[in-house]
Order: sequence, then structure tokens, then C-alpha cells
Amino acid sequence: MTESTPIKPDVNTELSMRRTGMSFQRTRMSADRTLMSVIRTSLSLISFGFTIYQFFNKLKEADVLKGAAPFRNFGVSLVWLGIGMLVLGIIYHVLFMLGLRGQRTQMKVEGLIFGESKFPPSLVLIVALVLLLIGLFAAGSMMLHVGPFD
Repeated sequence: MTESTPIKPDVNTELSMRRTGMSFQRTRMSADRTLMSVIRTSLSLISFGFTIYQFFNKLKEADVLKGAAPFRNFGVSLVWLGIGMLVLGIIYHVLFMLGLRGQRTQMKVEGLIFGESKFPPSLVLIVALVLLLIGLFAAGSMMLHVGPFD
């Protein structure tokens, strides 16, 4: 064999390399599912907090309640808790995916995997960012008493 001739992996090694490459895709999908669970919980907190805020705000406007501020503050707190959870989930997801991409690139360079499959941006991450913007808009509207949510 000459130095310019690449060593062809045997069948067992090739199958192992393919399985390892596919495991990166499974891990990526698992990270997406984790972010989806964070989105579900954050959406629940944001929507429940917003509902509490609106409910007690309307009762105060109708002069049914005199002191609705603690309840409205609780609603705003739930919205901010949902936003904070979503921010932490997004940060964790991005850091995890960057680490996974780095490890995949290193294994590809070392010849341990083929690395032929694509590693596209996460659609779940895009949805999480859009929800974050909506949550920030709603919280800002509630706190500043401006916009359509007040």
C-alpha cells in the first residue's frame, strides 16, 4: 500500500461508524424534545399568568374588587417565571447543540464517523425564540400598561 491510498474500513467498522453518526441525530432529536417540554411548561406559565392578570384586572375595572393588585402581581410574576424558564431552556439548548456539533466535527476529522448527514438549525429553537418575543411583549404590556394586553 502506498501513502496516498486511503485505508478502506472493513464492514464491521463501517457499520459502527454509521451507527455512531446516527446516534448524533438521535441525541439532537432528544435535545429538541427537551426544549419542547420547556416550551410547553413556559407557555403554560405565561398563559396562566396572563389569564390571572386579565381576570383580576377586569374585576377591578367593574368595581367588583377593590384590591386586585396582589393577584395581578401574581399573574405578572408567573409570566416572568415562564419567560425566565424559557430563556434558560434556550441557553441550555444552544450550548448543548454547539457542544454536540463540536464533538461531531472532531469525530469526523479523526475518521471515527462519516458525518455525511446534515445538521440543520433547530425548528424547535426558532419556535422557542418566537414564544420568547411574544412573552416579553405581553409582560411589557402588562407592566407598562400599554398595548393591546392592558
